[in-house]
Amino acid sequence: MVVELVCVGTEILLGNIVNTNAAYLSEKCANLGLSLYYQTVVGDNEERMTTAIATAIDRSDIVILCGGLGPTKDDMTKEITARVMGRELVEDPHTRERIQAFMDNYIKSQPESKITANNWKQALIPQGAAVLDNHNGTAPGLIIESGGKTAILLPGPPNELKPMFEEAVYPYLRKKQPEIIYSEMVKICGIGESKVETDISDLIAAQTNPTIATYAKTAEVHIRVTAKAASEKEAKQLIKPVVRELKLRFGKNIYTTDENKSLEEAVVELLRAQHLRLTTVESCTGGALSARIVNVPGASDVLKQGFVTYSNSAKKKFIMVKKSTLKTHGAVSSKCAKEMAKGGNFTTGSDVAVSVTGIAGPDGGTPEKPVGTVFIACCLKGETKVREFHFNGNRSKIREQSVVNALILLRDCILENFKK
Repeated sequence: MVVELVCVGTEILLGNIVNTNAAYLSEKCANLGLSLYYQTVVGDNEERMTTAIATAIDRSDIVILCGGLGPTKDDMTKEITARVMGRELVEDPHTRERIQAFMDNYIKSQPESKITANNWKQALIPQGAAVLDNHNGTAPGLIIESGGKTAILLPGPPNELKPMFEEAVYPYLRKKQPEIIYSEMVKICGIGESKVETDISDLIAAQTNPTIATYAKTAEVHIRVTAKAASEKEAKQLIKPVVRELKLRFGKNIYTTDENKSLEEAVVELLRAQHLRLTTVESCTGGALSARIVNVPGASDVLKQGFVTYSNSAKKKFIMVKKSTLKTHGAVSSKCAKEMAKGGNFTTGSDVAVSVTGIAGPDGGTPEKPVGTVFIACCLKGETKVREFHFNGNRSKIREQSVVNALILLRDCILENFKK
């Protein structure tokens, strides 16, 4: 069954608000096993709205419209949809009563306010439409069925749309679509997207149900395995052998199969499991690495201290980088990164320290050390590993790649320590 989204509002086109409704509804439709091929955003213009709605209804089985159900003149979604589907507007007594009750309650806290005539516009519904009560506002939702087509009209504010969808629309669509779509995510770090895709090319070529899709992230690749079945239990059974095969192929590079878990959360879990206290020593990343760690609830259990040693004098003063190292090799060097990590460990008495030093640009590069040159070191229980990177992109992108690769190196060192 094909579903289509039409989001109404000039404010979306102008970028005044972010269209979070589309992301939310897309995910919900995917979970229901509905095929979504088109999303449209149209401004508050009668002619363009008529074209967009008529086109959507013509090519899709179900059209979900959000926005444009309010009391003002530019709220035209209901009126245009009714006209396109050949329905007259009639007043719904039940909805009028609800609007009256809502406004009466509002006036109690805002005595200077009064009900304006245009509010009753929201009590008009297309003849024969099912009314979806709005428990968080005045504009009701609507379901209009005609000639094998269905239009579902939802209010634009997310705090009204989401509860209405969960309470009324999801159960309605679930009955129409007997199959569901269920997905699991396999998150990989330390391997590029092209290699990951090459390594699973045989699985992709042979896929039917479930299907496999790869998504490139910064220094990560996420693989989504999706199955369609009559129930979630059956879908999980279809997915299970594929996920097992991915684990066999990528081993320790898989840091989680929990879609909601981030790389820093996985690293914090490892640190906590091995009772390790961490120190971060940063130069070009300016505290971004420790910020990622601190984003994780409970990070205080594992993060002992963070240094931002941006200048050479700070490197010497706080973490004991040798003057001779800075003079001979420079701040952006393998030797400096190693001394930063070791100095971080020694100064704080932590179990593990990670250091980052590099040239984020746009200036400061040389032929020998161009912009994007970054050294990352990890010192764990006296053993230090250093990795050299040459990143591409602007200053922000280089710093982001540095942080993610520092987390990856830290994770690798912890796993190796666990084996020992």
